[in-house]
Amino acid sequence: MAKGLVVFLCFVLLVSMTAATQFKVGGTGQWNVPESGAKSYNQWAQATRFKVGDTIVFIYPANNDSVLLVDSNSYNSCDTSSPTDRFSDGNTVFTLTRSGPFYFISGNQDNCKKDEKLHVVVLGNHNNTGSAPSPSPSPPAEAPSASSPPPPPSSDGNIAPASSTPPPPNAASLPVISLMGMLGLVFVPFLNLV
Repeated sequence: MAKGLVVFLCFVLLVSMTAATQFKVGGTGQWNVPESGAKSYNQWAQATRFKVGDTIVFIYPANNDSVLLVDSNSYNSCDTSSPTDRFSDGNTVFTLTRSGPFYFISGNQDNCKKDEKLHVVVLGNHNNTGSAPSPSPSPPAEAPSASSPPPPPSSDGNIAPASSTPPPPNAASLPVISLMGMLGLVFVPFLNLV
């Protein structure tokens, strides 16, 4: 009985750590023409990290507005004539199903021209499957291969180590390490009972 409860609690913990996040567009959820001097939807999106599976909530008067999913050309020109998808229910919850850019504009072209538009970039998966790699600002340093010659001797004749500091941990691995530590804390007391 206790083992089953522990396994269930660990499962709940794991699911909660990997659960998707629901974002309200602009921070409030209100989809309308931004007021003068207010932060634009894109400023909000640039400060937000989106991942595959997250959702964005758009709240608007269904009889006066809508949300259009469009390509980059339609986004830039506020072209409402051929959206990829159209939502007009007044409470749209859109799931980000892949990495890469998503473009949203108001179904009211005048509103779009007044900056009621949103460009979201969804981060790729940790293993980058199914998405193109993002360009890096500088070329990566080459890692020494197994057939690389040893480093040259130092001035005292000893071979200098290739690097005196270990590489920094992968930021993506930190939640996994944390999870493993928590699981260890939970399971260790029960191992003595078995």
